[in-house]
Amino acid sequence: MLNAELQTQLAAYLSRLTHPIEIVATLDQSATALETRALLKNVANASTQVRVSEALDSQALNPSFALRPVGGEARIRFAGIPLGHEFTSLVLALLQVGGYPPKIDAPTRLKIEALEGDYVFETFVSLSCHNCPDVVQALNLMAVINPRIRHTMIEGSAFTAEVERRQILSLPCVYLNGKPWATGRMTLDDLLTKLAPQPREARAENLSSRAPYDVLVVGGGPAGAAAAVYAARKGLRTGVAAERFGGQVLDTAGIENFISLSQTQGPVLASALEQHVKEYGVDILHGARAQSLTPGELVQLQMTDGTLLQARSVVLATGARWREMNVPGESQYRNKGVAYCPHCDGPLFKGKAVAVIGGGNSGVEAAIDLAGLAAHVTLLEYAPALRADAVLVRKLQSLANVTVLTDAQSTEVIGDGTRVTGLQYTDRLRGGSHQLALAGIFVQIGLVPNTDWLKGSVQLSPRGEIEVDGRGETSLPGVFAAGDCTTVPYKQIVIAVGEGAKAALGAFDHLIRAPLPTAVAA
Repeated sequence: MLNAELQTQLAAYLSRLTHPIEIVATLDQSATALETRALLKNVANASTQVRVSEALDSQALNPSFALRPVGGEARIRFAGIPLGHEFTSLVLALLQVGGYPPKIDAPTRLKIEALEGDYVFETFVSLSCHNCPDVVQALNLMAVINPRIRHTMIEGSAFTAEVERRQILSLPCVYLNGKPWATGRMTLDDLLTKLAPQPREARAENLSSRAPYDVLVVGGGPAGAAAAVYAARKGLRTGVAAERFGGQVLDTAGIENFISLSQTQGPVLASALEQHVKEYGVDILHGARAQSLTPGELVQLQMTDGTLLQARSVVLATGARWREMNVPGESQYRNKGVAYCPHCDGPLFKGKAVAVIGGGNSGVEAAIDLAGLAAHVTLLEYAPALRADAVLVRKLQSLANVTVLTDAQSTEVIGDGTRVTGLQYTDRLRGGSHQLALAGIFVQIGLVPNTDWLKGSVQLSPRGEIEVDGRGETSLPGVFAAGDCTTVPYKQIVIAVGEGAKAALGAFDHLIRAPLPTAVAA
């Protein structure tokens, strides 16, 4: 099951166990169960501290296995085979159940311990989903710390009947005590906030009382992370207000063009960026979304939760988001068949008919990816020809279960009230409206900058991008911008990092020449 390299790595990790653990498996004779047995044998062979046994559990999914300290109770279960992106989740769970201390700060641990009530979580995942492990690992950690929490990871492809019964069309999908609770990527902080939200007024008052920053970075993607590191290295009091640290990188499966890293994955790079920023003592405000900017001696940032932040200079690095079709039915059926991440949600549509909207590189890559899973893929492109690289187009054209429609304008998402059933489109060349019977629609039509909240504050281009000069400065003195939200061409991670560094240096240069604001000088 595990190759020699993985087996060696696993043995090295499990050498850190401080007490023995038992894996109790509920297994039938299915192919998945046979693979699970092989995996568990590999785990047991990697450490003398690990013991594997089998016991039928009528309350548990079959095949599955639970982890527990010897003599203790099982609070973490894996239903299906945790390989692919979830292998790390398995290793971390083994370590934590075996006594290896999780990397968590004291305040967060206290929040988990203070949760009252009984929580039974189930997280549906696919092994190709790069957002799923964050949720699985966070809930597993919570189950290790708080004895009233239980968590089961469920691999969707191993339990297709369960996925169909619950009508799950987006991953990761979390159930709490048998009811739908959350979908999409969430951090440990996000989960705790959802479970025990701090009163809006209390949070706003707490954050608003913070002293003005020298540099406040708005956005936690590559540009924001680079700006924060460069500003902090200059000895400036630096803060980062980010709705989610990592930005679009979190939604990127494979990265092969970031110089010095021949290959990595989006969530891995996002985690490394955040860790680098933390090493400089930067004040990171998670889940913070900006609402308005007011220039002045001290620039004021009003957040959507009522928080008011102040800074001597600001770096706007708000990035961009997936562009939507903006047709009837799209919003109604989002996460119910309308999806934006083929890597995460594609496995849910195995053997079904799907469509991809968009003929650029992202759309064609998505269609190629989905063709290996879906019964049939229809790619719709508004323009007369596909815009993707020739090598991708040739690969697409070689696939027998893909149909390409050009001059096709999507006009409506069709559904039965609970899920997508089709797509209406117009043939722009020949005229006439047509309908496709579909189970899923993957939208891949580019990006739109996250700058709506800045209209009337800084100069924006007709495309809504922030206009910047060669130093990254905007039309407002002391306000800089970097990354995909700006007019700088070529939206690439490596370019965003460079622009973030440049904007921070521009802010530093501005600060050393500017007089201290009255509030700070006093």
